[in-house]
Amino acid sequence: MAETATPVSRDWFGQPRGLTILFLTETWEKFSFFGMRALLVYYMTRQLGMGQANASYVYGLYTASVYLTPIIGGAIADSWLGRRRAVLLGGSIMAAGHFMMAFESMFYVALVVIAIGNGLFLPTLPAQIEGLYAQNDPRRTSAYSVYYVGINLGAFLAPLVCGTIGELWGWHWGFATAGVGMILGMVIYVSGWKYLPPEAPRAQRIKAAAVDPRRDRAANEPRTWLLLLAVGGVMVLFRAAYEQVGNTVALWIDTGVDRTVADHWTIPMTWFLSLNPLVVFLLTPFVVAHWTRRAERGVDHSPLTKMATGAFILAASYLLLAAVATQDGGTAWQWVAMFFVIMTAGELYILPVGLSLFGRLAPKNRTATTLAAWFLATSVGSLLAGVVGSLWSQFTPATFFVFIAAIACLAALLLKLIDRPARRAMLS
Repeated sequence: MAETATPVSRDWFGQPRGLTILFLTETWEKFSFFGMRALLVYYMTRQLGMGQANASYVYGLYTASVYLTPIIGGAIADSWLGRRRAVLLGGSIMAAGHFMMAFESMFYVALVVIAIGNGLFLPTLPAQIEGLYAQNDPRRTSAYSVYYVGINLGAFLAPLVCGTIGELWGWHWGFATAGVGMILGMVIYVSGWKYLPPEAPRAQRIKAAAVDPRRDRAANEPRTWLLLLAVGGVMVLFRAAYEQVGNTVALWIDTGVDRTVADHWTIPMTWFLSLNPLVVFLLTPFVVAHWTRRAERGVDHSPLTKMATGAFILAASYLLLAAVATQDGGTAWQWVAMFFVIMTAGELYILPVGLSLFGRLAPKNRTATTLAAWFLATSVGSLLAGVVGSLWSQFTPATFFVFIAAIACLAALLLKLIDRPARRAMLS
């Protein structure tokens, strides 16, 4: 398996074939990740007997860990291991961790193993996207949005498959199904090896790790690094609000939402988590087309303006929950569906845009490490989300959701505040 082979250039669906391989690999990795996450809070509170506050802390610590380890994993991949080997090793370790989840006695060990494997896998797969395109290829601008659909395809299938299996046949079977998904992702990745960007031998990677600022001046400007640091800091706040979906919102759906359909069937609680990726599929073509039309007219918004818009939309979705949570007799499930539509619209304006921003500004030979910095913000935000989620039982649902909306609004205002200096940094 020589890593220096040139990838085949013919396209699939208007994009390089390698993007399809990365897309499908990410689909199955996210199937395993979100399949396990859909069961996690319910498993802790129902099977392991944890209290709500402790379960929220563990959930927040776990989600923070899986986004923290990529800082080390990205550096290892860039400097020593190589991206392809990092993906294979990381994916294999994650699969082992998901299978460990099938055994109660290995619960905490399994969480640690998954976090370690994710550290190698998460930053190195998207770091291969840039290598699929020439510098002047116009398709580069939409590549991350296409890749983001792959993320959400797996996230859509996961609660429907793993969640249903976990609820009906046992949590342990749901976790094992997530492990099978991870193995399928590895099979696809290896089978599409020849379509991926070539990698330099290890000796060349180590030599290139010390980036020469004369060769990569723009990427090493202090102003650029300050921009990435500022955006990452704001993303911590955004994630603190966004990550409540798999935590307190999931708990509220279980106890405060009328999920009855036609008086005889109850919608499984984990199914609602599939609405978010489903809406991503439905809305992404319209959002990308809208941005393309504005760009053609010369009125395209800056990345930071788009991200601020997304944070404001997220705040509006939580205000909707706050309003309907005051209803007596339980909230109708249709309102929850509306929440996911609005929330996802905001997500499309901020998450793929932010990932693309970090990828574009990454120094040469340090793409995986720079993308890992994006996931570091996700890590800290997820940890903060766990702390915030532990307050759930101390407030009414309506009050809590207003508080979360305020956090999202603060993130939006900060993004607007740094928009002008960010534009200067991107033009330098």
